Amino acid sequence: GRSCHDAIEAMFIQLRDIPKYVLDADIAKCFDRINHEALLKKLGTFPNLRRAIRAWLKAGMMDGGELFPTTEGTPQGGIISPLLANIALHGLSTAIESAFQKNKRIPPNGKLVTWRPGVIRYADDFVIFHRDLEVLKKAQQIAADWLKGMGLELKPSKTRITHTLKVVDGPIGFDFLGFHVRQYPRGKNRCMHWASGESTGLTLSIRPSKESQKRLQRKIRETIRTNKGASQVTLIRKLNPILRGWGNYFSTVVSKDIFGKMDMHIFQKLWAWSCRRHPNKTRHWVARKYWQRGHGGWIFRCKKGYRLVKLLEIPIRRHVKVKGQRCPFDDDIVYWSTRMGKHPQIPSRIAKLLKAQKGICPCCGLFFKSGDSFAITPHERKLKESSESAVLLHEHCCKYVRAVVWNDNPPFY
Repeated sequence: GRSCHDAIEAMFIQLRDIPKYVLDADIAKCFDRINHEALLKKLGTFPNLRRAIRAWLKAGMMDGGELFPTTEGTPQGGIISPLLANIALHGLSTAIESAFQKNKRIPPNGKLVTWRPGVIRYADDFVIFHRDLEVLKKAQQIAADWLKGMGLELKPSKTRITHTLKVVDGPIGFDFLGFHVRQYPRGKNRCMHWASGESTGLTLSIRPSKESQKRLQRKIRETIRTNKGASQVTLIRKLNPILRGWGNYFSTVVSKDIFGKMDMHIFQKLWAWSCRRHPNKTRHWVARKYWQRGHGGWIFRCKKGYRLVKLLEIPIRRHVKVKGQRCPFDDDIVYWSTRMGKHPQIPSRIAKLLKAQKGICPCCGLFFKSGDSFAITPHERKLKESSESAVLLHEHCCKYVRAVVWNDNPPFY
């Protein structure tokens, strides 16, 4: 039930109001060095499945008709490898956090603050945060000792301690899962504030990293280069999935200025592509043939109706982190239906209404909970129950509302 965006949102919660030191860690050859016996012991499954997993781990690989056996690590390219690596690293966060006291009073005013390091891990990438440098170094040693038990180690050349607001070791901030994270000093009217109303004096910026931008630019250049002789429709069909995927991935952070920059880069490449196809035509003729004016400027569009997606058209929507330790398999049908708008154990119509109503009964104003009985009733006094007019209520609320309607009084919700 977790995604990259859940990890980024957890990072935002950790860093939104306090500057911290950050351990940007990298595990050396994570998939190649996982200890098989330690992994099988951690799985703790029944013998038949344990033997099957052991066979997968020991299967080796075939290259040029020659078999290369594996004594450690997970199979390269295997569909089960990410899952096994995730299982192997499960418990790392708990080991680091449990080594420190939960809260501590700090000088000069003896304020009680959270003292456990913040650990965020996604697959084999993880970062550790803390306001105190010595605590962070101790956490790094704990992580290194824990990884040894799985046959792994931190890669010194790619592991560094940095800071979110000031220069410590290299540039300010760090990259994680394709995002660049850092803080900037801000005035009291432009920064975040504590619950007491006091300003923090800083703001957190999470945006696409420079490496992510370069990867997109390389992919766009390569796609256009390999389709020099292709039609405009073919080129649009090749580029649109790339742009939609990249744009949607970064649509939960501060990306509008980067989207504009990428759109300009794409325009320049497409302009060169179109001018190359018609060297004897004027630039005005080329512009009229391949571009049309629309909302937001020039649009790369053909007469058949196909048009290129512009990154600036993708709306910025903040991601809502999965609550606590919830899991899609925890049987909390109401929560996951409200979040995703679908669930295999609930009718699709009810799931869509739960999402549309944000899990709230419009009659009593309370949240739906697991075990509640649902009832669909027409909105206001409409008798036709369509998806546009229907609302989802608690069953007891529905009985009350229907009684009010039948008494020729309008519902109050």
